[in-house]
Amino acid sequence: MDTADVYRTFGIREARGAYRELAVAIAADPALIALIDALPQPKRQPNLVLAAVRFEGGPETEEGGFRAWAREHWPRVERTVLARRTQTNEAGRCASLLPVLAQIPGPLALIEVGASAGLCLQPDRYRYAYDARPPVGAGPVTLTCATEGDPPIPGAVPEIAWRAGVDLAPIDVTDAEERRWLECLVWPGEDARRDRLRAALALAAERPLRLVRGDAAEALPGLVEEARDHGTVVVYHSAMLPYLTPEARDRFVDLVTGLGVRWISNEGTMRLPRLVIPDGAVPEGRLTFVTALDGVPKAVTDPHGSWLRWL
Repeated sequence: MDTADVYRTFGIREARGAYRELAVAIAADPALIALIDALPQPKRQPNLVLAAVRFEGGPETEEGGFRAWAREHWPRVERTVLARRTQTNEAGRCASLLPVLAQIPGPLALIEVGASAGLCLQPDRYRYAYDARPPVGAGPVTLTCATEGDPPIPGAVPEIAWRAGVDLAPIDVTDAEERRWLECLVWPGEDARRDRLRAALALAAERPLRLVRGDAAEALPGLVEEARDHGTVVVYHSAMLPYLTPEARDRFVDLVTGLGVRWISNEGTMRLPRLVIPDGAVPEGRLTFVTALDGVPKAVTDPHGSWLRWL
């Protein structure tokens, strides 16, 4: 799949709102595709390029002149693309994780890989609203999730005795420019997601999280040994595997499964081909994650945590 196909597929299958039309238009713009193709392969991803234009002050939409602005100001866009990573930190994913965390005896010692700003490291600090059920938790940020099937929604948030995150470039929630970058990764028009991000960042800033800068292969073993003294060790990740090569992905899975921990993966359906997903479980035409515990699928979920179908 060439770069134009990547942007076209992103627009058709994944993007919402203004990005649908914009991504398809970029795919049909040979001059802009040529500029994107000159970037290192991992830096060509749509979310990164689109966010970089917005971060540099460019328009958000096709109607607003996004493509012309991007071509004219490409050196600025390129600088940001090369300096930044796609670190979408969606607190809403905790709504997908909570029913799975509830299956694990506590207290829990959490280690998130690809933690970004660590917003998914604080699932006990949020309030959850699943359908018409009584809310779970009493935090100041509410995460809403529609459900199908019979998910084991707990009556309370989990007891978390210890937590740490690992990221190649952790986000400092006290840095205004870092926060602005995360906001640029929220798609145009998704005001509720942007407001939730701001509230979750403020919550993280009140009680800073431990975020370790480094590669998971090097950092994980030591963190796991430290965590064992505090509770059941859970290593988890959401939307992290697309940024690894298939070979690195396999090495990561082998590492985690060899550490003697509980493992939660929350990734796109194609990212862990070893997972056996029941026929008919994945909705057609919808970008879907599979949330799995120790390699066993538990739910198919919205990438941003707005719905889940328990398996």
